[in-house]
Amino acid sequence: MDLSLDRLSQGLGLPPQKVERWISQGKIPVRQEGSSCSFNQSALERWAQAHHLTFSLPDTNKKKIEPVLPLENLLPAMKRGGVYYDIEGQTIEEVLQYAVEGLIGLQDGSKKTLVKRLIEREELTSTGIGKGVAIPHPRVPLSDMGEKPLLYTCFLKDTINFNSVDDKPVSVLFILLSPSTKSHLHLLSRLAFCVRDDAFVSFLKTVPEAELLYKEISKFEDQLDRT
Repeated sequence: MDLSLDRLSQGLGLPPQKVERWISQGKIPVRQEGSSCSFNQSALERWAQAHHLTFSLPDTNKKKIEPVLPLENLLPAMKRGGVYYDIEGQTIEEVLQYAVEGLIGLQDGSKKTLVKRLIEREELTSTGIGKGVAIPHPRVPLSDMGEKPLLYTCFLKDTINFNSVDDKPVSVLFILLSPSTKSHLHLLSRLAFCVRDDAFVSFLKTVPEAELLYKEISKFEDQLDRT
């Protein structure tokens, strides 16, 4: 069977960059030629199960309809979500529970759904991207979360093990809720650009006030817009 890398990644619920890296390392039973990936469905499903993942074959005959909206940058999404401090919890599940309970702009029913989806996503693979930062998000956009993206910044009371790629404990969560996959990837890319900068990570460790954080994000977005 042949699928594009993006659709294969969607079926596994993993970032395309990680799937492509695993293919090049021979860790996954998939052969890549350009942007096309060839695999045996049964073999891939067995591999996914052995690695505590799931593989759901994307519906190639029915295109998912997502809202067509102009892409927003980090700053408006971050201001819309807000900044939160002293989030309690000693485990991933506890921290996500406490964080979501305090988020503004969400109904109680939506919060329960969101916690469940965030935990399900972490069980697939950690959203801890390293340097003490994690970006929890649902595996797929949630239809009842509104038409505009939300980026909630949560500073934890205590650092916790988040199974991050560099094994460093996490002290900051950026909970990302997007109305579409395109919006999600756009914001994730811009946020990753910020976190790659060690000075920005050091700035986060000072637990800055919201307005100072917004100013710092604005500087990075100016850099991105100039490139």
